[in-house]
Amino acid sequence: MNFRSISYSAVAVVGIALLGGYAYYSQRAPQKPKEQSATAAPGAGGQRAAAGPVAVEVVRVDTMRMVDELNSVGTLRSNESVILRPEVAGRIVKLNFRDGQMVKKGQQLVAFDSSVNQAEVGQARAELNIAQSNYRRNEDLASRKFISERAKDESQANVQVLEAKLALAQARLSKLEIRAPFSGVVGIRTVSVGDYVKDGADLVNLEDLSSVKVDFRIPEKYADLVRPGQGIEVMLDALPGQTFKARVDAIDPQVDSTGRSALLRGRIENPQGRLKPGMFARVRLILAQRDQALVVPEEAIVPQGQKQTVWKVVDGKALRTEVKIGLRRNAKAEIVEGLEKGDVVVTAGQIRLSRDGMAVRIGGGQAAGKPDGQAVAARQ
Repeated sequence: MNFRSISYSAVAVVGIALLGGYAYYSQRAPQKPKEQSATAAPGAGGQRAAAGPVAVEVVRVDTMRMVDELNSVGTLRSNESVILRPEVAGRIVKLNFRDGQMVKKGQQLVAFDSSVNQAEVGQARAELNIAQSNYRRNEDLASRKFISERAKDESQANVQVLEAKLALAQARLSKLEIRAPFSGVVGIRTVSVGDYVKDGADLVNLEDLSSVKVDFRIPEKYADLVRPGQGIEVMLDALPGQTFKARVDAIDPQVDSTGRSALLRGRIENPQGRLKPGMFARVRLILAQRDQALVVPEEAIVPQGQKQTVWKVVDGKALRTEVKIGLRRNAKAEIVEGLEKGDVVVTAGQIRLSRDGMAVRIGGGQAAGKPDGQAVAARQ
């Protein structure tokens, strides 16, 4: 046997030994359990979990008072307001009021020096008396044919001329006193007794505060929705925390072409005189009011393209229902169409609902309608 034969034999022995050791240890090693299939056999726990009801939270559709409103700002104005001004120039001889005093309609407030005008009235009255006497005498003479009818007519015309002259003098005399055109409160005067004022000069303002007006503007697109008599709520920065009720009193028929807005005027009763003209007002115009509006929490609304939907629970199953949304107030959405009072809708867990008819399990949530305003748990 040569050296090459011996080498081959040794290599063969070593290989057989290695194969035998590998087989021995392979049998001794623990067998790994086969991985369970992701899809369990029918009746397995995983299959039951996938097909079980989906946990959701729900509320019941309830009603609440819903007000469609429009907010604006405005200014208070007096019911009636005027600045008293003389029609003729003259010297003031009497002021029959105190600053801020309540005055009555027709009360004399300011008197000017009228001595010259009174003399003119006296002269005109005397001339008229003479003319009337002459006319009576001529009338008697004309009846007896002592004078012509023309002479009688001339004396009658003279009487009419002097009557007009007297009326003119009395009218001029009346211009020398200023009387209150309506009952109200006078402001702070800017003149004193002895002042000579020209015609048209400002003397004092007079304000009727029995009620006040509030003028405000709204965008032109809402002008057709407003009618006289609609309710207004007015809040004033000068009287915080208080709300005053008013009504739309008038609507300006012309829309402002600059701001594209319509001018509205409301009226507020002011028996205590607390409201002052010129105050800044925040106006809440009530366009519509529904006391029994259907509402759901906003989280119940699920947009689907251009549509608004909710998941309604019927007999333990979720059904996608298209709804029409109205106003939104205080995290509540008004439902105009699609639901009725008492319907149960899902507010949480919608993401797990993929199709109509899925079984649901109510795991919590609230339903509106509790008398104290708090939501209550929905019950099946």
